[in-house]
Amino acid sequence: MSGVLILGIIVAAVLLFVNRAWIKNRFFPDQQKNYTIDDQFNSDKREREKEIDRLLSKMGKNGIHDLSAKDRKRLDELSKM
Repeated sequence: MSGVLILGIIVAAVLLFVNRAWIKNRFFPDQQKNYTIDDQFNSDKREREKEIDRLLSKMGKNGIHDLSAKDRKRLDELSKM
């Protein structure tokens, strides 16, 4: 009986190894891909805008003194882009 169990485990491991690409694509699909330079630019711009909005909302609650030095520096860098 234990021989059958070991054989079953080996067969399952081989099947998982052979189908690893399908399993990865099925359960862990890749993030949305940018197909053109414009798509990449727009994606980067949206990410910058989200980060700026996050920092500004943090600052809006308690003023500029609520931001850490790192946050102030990052906000300054993003505003220059």
